Amino acid sequence: MNKKTNTVLFLIGATVFNMVVTVASFIVLIIVYGRLIAPLLPNEAAAWGLPVIFIAAIAIAFVVYRFAVKLLLSKIDAEKVFDPLIKPRRRLPNRRD
Repeated sequence: MNKKTNTVLFLIGATVFNMVVTVASFIVLIIVYGRLIAPLLPNEAAAWGLPVIFIAAIAIAFVVYRFAVKLLLSKIDAEKVFDPLIKPRRRLPNRRD
């Protein structure tokens, strides 16, 4: 496989991993909230749990994703395996009209 294929496969795999971690953390947080916290709160306050859980799941997924990517990139040499996503623009000669 060439560098571009490796880059595309890495991005697809990382995106799927991030979505799985987000959904898993959301489900775990919903279960924990429903079992432990929601019964203690009044009905009016229990409704605020879902937006907080959603934001917390995204934050947890971000932290886990960042840790996983750092761990993976520390084990491999990214310049040898992956193609850069953004290539530097070539400089045009300085012309004067």
